Amino acid sequence: MGKGPGLYTEIGKKARDLLYKDYQTDQKFTITTYSPTGVAITSTGVKKGDLFLADVNTQLKNKNITTDVKVDTDSNLFTTITFDEPAPGLKAILSFRVPDQRSGKYWVDTQPIVNFSGVIGTNVASLGTDLSFDTQTGNFTKCNAGLSYSNADLIASLTLNDKGDSLKASYYHIVNPAHTVGAEVSHSFSTNENTITVGSQHALDPLTTVKARVNNLGRVSALIQHEWRPKSFFTLSGEVDSKAIEKSAKFGLALALKP
Repeated sequence: MGKGPGLYTEIGKKARDLLYKDYQTDQKFTITTYSPTGVAITSTGVKKGDLFLADVNTQLKNKNITTDVKVDTDSNLFTTITFDEPAPGLKAILSFRVPDQRSGKYWVDTQPIVNFSGVIGTNVASLGTDLSFDTQTGNFTKCNAGLSYSNADLIASLTLNDKGDSLKASYYHIVNPAHTVGAEVSHSFSTNENTITVGSQHALDPLTTVKARVNNLGRVSALIQHEWRPKSFFTLSGEVDSKAIEKSAKFGLALALKP
């Protein structure tokens, strides 16, 4: 038996990355450095109009355990610990958050929120769920489920999220080594609204990639990304609303540096 996706978030990830990753209308700068002991430190800054947001993420890998610690500009501390195959074919994640230290909110939660995320299956078909249960109220705060099918050149997935309110179907297809296409259809049962997004990615050369997407709301986006040195990327993206063409187009710029 082959392995299915290791985590629930990997269901439909290929299509999501194709349709949404690296698209932005802000200015973003990311730099990653490595300590002599192998600790990776990533600093990110994003300028949204007159607002500047930043965070620092530290990652440490030790055998099959990966620990990520992130601090943002509001002094929130996020910690995620990933156990890669504590048992054959199994992955586990433990995550928690410490609030703003300046608020004086230090406590031990005797009725915490319990999280469970898991996927079973093979490298062809898999089924997963992502649950969060509030032990204080006795209610599920998150209840998601999804399934995925893949073969050599395509991946299809179906997910039911937001406690059954949102249904998403996605499709990712490798046309050839340089070109891929993808689509996502989302339906909200509470609003009875549908959103359809289609996109494409093409490698102009081994270092330069262009992407484009459009949805049924009339928003058209495109980007060009260049790997100007190994693992370091320069990305220029733009978005226009075809139903409000009188409005100015939005542009974003991102620079990611790695040694």
